[in-house]
Amino acid sequence: MNSELFPGTRVVNPARPDWGAGQVQSVVGHRVTVNFENAGKMMVHIDHVTLEPIDHVAE
Repeated sequence: MNSELFPGTRVVNPARPDWGAGQVQSVVGHRVTVNFENAGKMMVHIDHVTLEPIDHVAE
């Protein structure tokens, strides 16, 4: 499991760039719930889906 994923982490799914950036809502075992800007809340199994953390964008 990717230890970089925890609630509040901003991520992207490189296989679905149309989902946009998302924020991890919860991590339960290998299941991660992410609220994506263009796809809404999605539950993904990180054994099958790669989520890449993104750096915080300075405002």
